[in-house]
Amino acid sequence: MITSQPNRLDPSTIDREELDKVFAAFSQPGHVAFVDKEGNRTEIPEPIYHHLMRIARMMQQGQAIVMLPENETFTTKAAANYLGMSRQFLVNLLENGDLPFHKVGSHRRVTFKDLLAYEKERDSKRRGRLDALSEKIDEAGLYDASYRGDQ
Repeated sequence: MITSQPNRLDPSTIDREELDKVFAAFSQPGHVAFVDKEGNRTEIPEPIYHHLMRIARMMQQGQAIVMLPENETFTTKAAANYLGMSRQFLVNLLENGDLPFHKVGSHRRVTFKDLLAYEKERDSKRRGRLDALSEKIDEAGLYDASYRGDQ
C-alpha cells in the first residue's frame, strides 16, 4: 500500500504552546538550526529559514498551510476556481494560448507554476491600468482627497 504525507498543515492539530515556542524560536535574532540526537547542528539556509518563519507565523495566527509543488496539475475547474473566474473563461484562455496546458487523455491540465505566472502577469497589468487611470484623474484635477464617503 502506498501512503503519502498530507500536504495540509492544520494548526488545530498542534498544541498551542508548541506553536508559540516554534514561533518564538524563529523570532529570535540569528538563525534557527536543526540539531540531531547526537548534537550535530545544521544551519538552515536563509531562503528556507524565511519560508519556515512565514509558515510558523501563519500557523500561530490559526491559518492552515497547504504546500504544493510547482508542477502540481490542476483540472480546468480547479484552475478556474484558483484564479477566480469561470471554467469557460479559463478554457478560452487555454485555447487562445494565453495560458499553457497539456492534455491527459481528452482532459486539459494546468500546472500550478503556470497558474502562478499567469496570476502575477494579470495582476501586474491590472495594477498598471489602475495606476494610469489614477494618474489621469489626478492630472485632470478630479481627485478630491478630502472626500470621506459619508457625506
